[in-house]
Amino acid sequence: MRFVTPAALALALALTSGAVSAPAFAAKKEEKKAGPKLNVSPDVIKALQAAQKAAEAQDFAGAKAALAEADSKATSNDDKYQIGAIKLNTSIASKDSALQAEALTQMLDSGLTPPEQAGQFNAIAADQAMQAKNYDVAIQRGEAALAAGYKPEAVNPTIAQAYFAKAGTTNTSAEPARGFTQKGLAALKAAADSMKGAGQQVPAQWYQIGVGRAEAAKLPDVTEWAKMAYQAEPSGQNLRTLVRLFQRANPAITNRENLDVLRLLGASDGLVIAADYTEYAEMASKTGIYGEVKSVIDKGRSKGVLSASAGGDLYQTAVPKIAGDKASLGSAEADARKAANGKIAAATADAYLGYGDYAKAIAMFELAKEKGGVDADEINTRVGIAKSLAGDAAGARAAFEAVQAGSRKQIAGLWLAYLGTKGA
Repeated sequence: MRFVTPAALALALALTSGAVSAPAFAAKKEEKKAGPKLNVSPDVIKALQAAQKAAEAQDFAGAKAALAEADSKATSNDDKYQIGAIKLNTSIASKDSALQAEALTQMLDSGLTPPEQAGQFNAIAADQAMQAKNYDVAIQRGEAALAAGYKPEAVNPTIAQAYFAKAGTTNTSAEPARGFTQKGLAALKAAADSMKGAGQQVPAQWYQIGVGRAEAAKLPDVTEWAKMAYQAEPSGQNLRTLVRLFQRANPAITNRENLDVLRLLGASDGLVIAADYTEYAEMASKTGIYGEVKSVIDKGRSKGVLSASAGGDLYQTAVPKIAGDKASLGSAEADARKAANGKIAAATADAYLGYGDYAKAIAMFELAKEKGGVDADEINTRVGIAKSLAGDAAGARAAFEAVQAGSRKQIAGLWLAYLGTKGA
């Protein structure tokens, strides 16, 4: 998978600066207007004159034959540079990418390429080497282009692609593939940073490639790439990647914490496969949130992700309890107000949240905080969830920002990232 269109760099020379300036070969000596001052061998000049004449007549086969003769007579870097310049002009006219690569290599290797052209020439040569699967050459030319000050957002993707190609796609967590992947990711990140610095939109695909490569190589910065992917393209699928990475990194989170993470997937359309829905329903069931068990399974079935029987045991256990549970909430509210601590209020709020009654859930959560004796970070997380689902983004943000520590703070951070994509 490529990061830049191959034609973009290949045509850059013709589109921006045109053919390379070279001395005209005529009986009368003409003053050069650009390029280095060269002392070209007479035999080379004669062969190049023939090449130019053939190219002007669209006889590109004849031009290439004359250029090959010039190569055979070259004795100095001046000769090689001049031959390369005529080859480059011929390659542009004939749209011959192989000849263009040969020309650029010859000119660059002569050491006579003007500084103002060295960066661009190396960049094009790097891209062409990448296309030819000459990965080490692509990296070498790309680094030379960067050293010459050429556009890092154009060159670094080629370098990244070359390193990824060297890493391959199997056993990438072992050296040397892992090291190649790290270098490729560094180049890709540099390209993205350059684009952002120039006010340009970074292709979301770059970050998704970063996630895939970092994950395959088992690199710890996979989460950072996942965050960047989500920021670039705030889809439920990209948020799901972040959530799954969080769960993997925190295997000891409680069922109640996991429920609040899965609620984020539900809010963001990040429930993708059947297992997402059944895991969510299971966590709601284990924490006694029967209304949420039913609503999650109903949603999965309505989307065609869950079959009529999927999650059936959870559904059949929860649904018969819903009517009685709802009927008890009024007295539970009264008991919560009389209680010495906030535990009854928190449990009542949980039930209201599961039934989608966000106003009552928020009121009960606030009462629980007021009375105390509850986990403040959990309560603030759930106030944030209720307010987010109710459409109060500002209130949700304040609640999540009040979460102080541990896994709960990370969960709040995931919700804040989601709210950030909504302009909240």
